[in-house]
Amino acid sequence: MTETRIFARLKADHDRHRDLLDRIDQTEGDSDDRRYLFESFRVEVTAHAASEEMSLYATMLADADLRDEAQHSVAEHKEIEDFLTELFEMDFGSTGWLTRFRTMKARYLHHIDEEEEEMFPVAEKGLSAAKKRELIKIFEKEKPKEKAKAAEETPSSEEEKA
Repeated sequence: MTETRIFARLKADHDRHRDLLDRIDQTEGDSDDRRYLFESFRVEVTAHAASEEMSLYATMLADADLRDEAQHSVAEHKEIEDFLTELFEMDFGSTGWLTRFRTMKARYLHHIDEEEEEMFPVAEKGLSAAKKRELIKIFEKEKPKEKAKAAEETPSSEEEKA
């Protein structure tokens, strides 16, 4: 069971993300609740994605049989990051915000469902027990660091970064 811990840990994060998305979707207007829940989701999903990329995806990218799945998921992480930046910069009280949020929610739910149903089973078969133990250690080490980093950073569009 130890060797499957990485996948159980990633799924547990996904379950927390689903809960936060549902709670955000129930908020109204530019409320403290909406802002708090969105920021919690933004920090959590940003840290999760970075840690997942440093552990599982880095290993998958190095394996020709798993590379395509990993590249697809990395591209989806970037798409979600772009949505989060856009939502952060929008008027939280506008109807456009909630519409855009729901678009991002649908894309993210598609992403994590795809990971859980397609990518994780393939990766689990393709990785040794020792490699899976190594991945959970990397993920658990990196996630708190990434969470602190995400909490300190304010999202900004690419134009602002240049």
